[in-house]
Amino acid sequence: MFRRRRHEDHVNHEAWAIPYADLLTLLLAFFVVMYAVSSVNEGKYRVVSEALSAAFRGAPSTPTPIPLGDARSGIVEQMPSTQLSRLFSAKLPANPLVPLPEARGVTHQGQGTAASADPRSIEQAPPTLADTLSQVAAGVSNALDAMIRSGQVNVHTYANWVAVDISADVLFASGQARLSPAAAAALQRLAEALKPYPNSVRVEGHTDDRPIDTAAFPSNWELSAARAASVVRLFMDRGLSPDRLAVVGFGQYRPTMPNSSAQGRNANRRVVVVILGKDSAPEGRL
Repeated sequence: MFRRRRHEDHVNHEAWAIPYADLLTLLLAFFVVMYAVSSVNEGKYRVVSEALSAAFRGAPSTPTPIPLGDARSGIVEQMPSTQLSRLFSAKLPANPLVPLPEARGVTHQGQGTAASADPRSIEQAPPTLADTLSQVAAGVSNALDAMIRSGQVNVHTYANWVAVDISADVLFASGQARLSPAAAAALQRLAEALKPYPNSVRVEGHTDDRPIDTAAFPSNWELSAARAASVVRLFMDRGLSPDRLAVVGFGQYRPTMPNSSAQGRNANRRVVVVILGKDSAPEGRL
């Protein structure tokens, strides 16, 4: 009896084809995904970028309109940067060549230019501190022009204040704190010049070093403060708000010249009206 001969198994030499096909399929899918990611609509990307910039940091940084559509076809629509936030909030349209509703200033190549901005819509910048002080100095100089020309008043403009030096001999009699009629008229003109401005006003009284000892003024401290208070009271009577005003008496301790001569003592007897910067408190010059 014969035994059946066992057939030998044939070796499949084409088994590599299956993983190779899988590899090709994966590579194809990979390159399709990469192509899809790399195909970015540049117009839409720039619109979204500028809209995000406008939302978080203010106005868009792009000064020129952003082109949308296919430039190769010869049809390019321009969207003004002022409409970026509206475009972003309304979502991008499916067809970039369709203009947005209510859009203004949309143009096509060869069909005119976008409408220019109305200059009346641009807000004027508020005046600076230096401009305000310059106006105050000019108004004060006009009000006291005669006294400035006679040398009785000096106006000095600094970075943060305007100082009006008035000789005390013009305002008061010796050892007194009551304003003379002529001085009151000059100070009334000064008050009218200061009334339109919101700046704080500090009135300083100064004396020479000659001592005083009266029932009303035991020392130069009281005399200098009382003279400054007389000027402030006149300013209040002429309509200046009290919260704008401050009274300071320096006595003999802030001289501008040595007290060794009559000329120096005359220069040191003075009242200084200090007009401070708009945002400064009346007591905050030093």
